[in-house]
Amino acid sequence: MTGWFELSTSSNGQYRFVLKAGNGETILTSELYTSRQAADNGIASVQANSPLAERYEERVSTNGKVYFNLKAANHQVIGTSQMYASTQARAVGIASVKTNGPSTTVKDLT
Repeated sequence: MTGWFELSTSSNGQYRFVLKAGNGETILTSELYTSRQAADNGIASVQANSPLAERYEERVSTNGKVYFNLKAANHQVIGTSQMYASTQARAVGIASVKTNGPSTTVKDLT
């Protein structure tokens, strides 16, 4: 089963999207956007950039957990993963975003 995007609003009225894997697990979370158009552009950017290995930035948090950012061509962060316990689990997460990121299914929860 292919993944999908879920677009929602935060408590302060800003927009955010998550990318879900086919099993329903959240694999990428966006920043907050002030407009619906900006959030839609963010989804389009994930669709375009997620298949490209060079767009992933592997990071280590201050507590030692690993995660990744998906970046656009201009190096802006489009989305951030969850924290992973191992670099192996992070690699699986990146592979999942590469597979599911091009999805054109958007569930509008706004």
